[in-house]
Amino acid sequence: MDSRIEKVMENHHKGYNCSQAVACAYCDLFGVEEKEAFRAVECFGRGMGIMGPCGAVSAMAYLVGLKVSDVNLENPRSKINSYNTLKPMTQAFVDKNQTLECRTLKGMDTGVVLRSCPGCMQDAAEIIESYLLNEKK
Repeated sequence: MDSRIEKVMENHHKGYNCSQAVACAYCDLFGVEEKEAFRAVECFGRGMGIMGPCGAVSAMAYLVGLKVSDVNLENPRSKINSYNTLKPMTQAFVDKNQTLECRTLKGMDTGVVLRSCPGCMQDAAEIIESYLLNEKK
């Protein structure tokens, strides 16, 4: 487990945004090249650029889609399974950090930082490890 979490931090130190750092550390496990994941989640960083949903959490959602989607374009039915997989993961993040919103996590309005970006990325990575790789329910 530690090597993937370390990879998240290495990615961030290389200049990846929070979403890229997380998604690119795990994408190979779901059949996606790092360059594709890097590109796909680029605008999810910094709360989608507007301090909205945490980019690390957005990366979790991206990875859930990669793992759970049946990619049936004619009869897409896997979205409910994706939502049901993501829900406890986002709840676990909220349980640790009180919110999914980047602006609140960073204390932009209150001056009180609830969690640093590296902390959010580590939390997201631990949740991914627990729910997607170890199949926690």
